[in-house]
Amino acid sequence: MAGKVKTIGVLTSGGDAPGMNATIRAVVRTALAKGMKVKGIKRGYSGLLDEEIVDMDAKSVSDIIQRGGTILYTARCHRFREPEWQQKGAEICRKHGIDGIVVIGGDGSFRGASKLAANGINTIGIPGTIDLDISCTDYTIGFDTAINTAMEAIDKIRDTSTSHERCSIIEVMGRKAGYIALWCGIANGAEEVLTYEKYDGDEQRIIDSVLERKKVGKKHHIIVNAEGVGDSEGLAKRIEAATGVETRATVIGHIQRGGSPTCKDRVYASVMGAKAVDLLEEGKSNRVIAYKNGEFVDYDIEEALAMTKDLDEYMYNMARRLSR
Repeated sequence: MAGKVKTIGVLTSGGDAPGMNATIRAVVRTALAKGMKVKGIKRGYSGLLDEEIVDMDAKSVSDIIQRGGTILYTARCHRFREPEWQQKGAEICRKHGIDGIVVIGGDGSFRGASKLAANGINTIGIPGTIDLDISCTDYTIGFDTAINTAMEAIDKIRDTSTSHERCSIIEVMGRKAGYIALWCGIANGAEEVLTYEKYDGDEQRIIDSVLERKKVGKKHHIIVNAEGVGDSEGLAKRIEAATGVETRATVIGHIQRGGSPTCKDRVYASVMGAKAVDLLEEGKSNRVIAYKNGEFVDYDIEEALAMTKDLDEYMYNMARRLSR
C-alpha cells in the first residue's frame, strides 16, 4: 500500500441479509473515529461502475442497526466479471479518492473484491449471507435472523398442521446449502429434514415413515425441505396420494431475508465491520474476515475461496435420531 488509507468505500453485494446495516454502521463510525473519510457505494459493483457514490458521516448510519436489508441497496453485476470492468471499477475508486474498500456479501462478492485488490485497491471482504455457505467461516451475517424467522414460521405451521392432522412440507431458503433446513429441522422437531447435500431422492422411505407414525397415533408430520431439493408441491401431492394423509406445502421464501436482525447478527456484524477498518488501517488487502472456532480471524481471499465445507455430520445424524 502506498501511504495510509484516507478514504474507505463500503458496499453490499449479492443477496441482502439482516445485519448488513449493522456492518455498514460499524464501518462508517470506526473509520470516522480513526480520522478517515467514508463513501457509500450504492447497489454493489453495479453502483460502483455507475458511480453511485455518496459521502457518509455518523448521521448517515443513525437509527439503522435494528433495520433489516441494506441502506446501500444491493444488486448483482454481470459486468464486473470482465477484466475491463474490474479495471474500470478500480479507476472509479481512484477518481473518488477511495483507497480502501469494504465489500459485504458472499463468495461472488469476494471474487470481485479480489479483482479490485489486483488492480491496486485495498479490499476487505465481510461474509454477509443468510445461507451460511461461505466455507472459511462458521458464521455469516444474517443466518441467525433467518433461522429464527423460519423457526417461528414453522412453529405456526405446526399448530395448524396438528389441528387438521396434516403432513406439512415447509421449504426454506439456502440454494444448494442445507444449513437453514438442518438447523430448523432440529429446532422445530421435524420428522424429516431434506437437504441438497444429503437427500438421496428416496420418497418411498418418507412415505413409509409417514404411514408408520400415523399407525402409532402421530397427529402431524413436519418435513423441512431445503430450497436446493425443491419440488415441495409435487412431493406433497405424491405423499398425500400414497398415504391418504392430507399434505400441504409451504414455501416460506423471502420473508427469511427480511426483518429486524437478532442480537447476535447485530453484534457479530458490528465486530466484523470494525475489524475490516482495522485491517485497512494496518495496510492489509485482499482479506476476508471470518468467525472460526470462536474467534474473529482473517484469511487471504483466494485461500478462503479455495476452502470447502460440508454439513455437520453429527448434527445431521442427531436430527435423524431425534425425529424417531
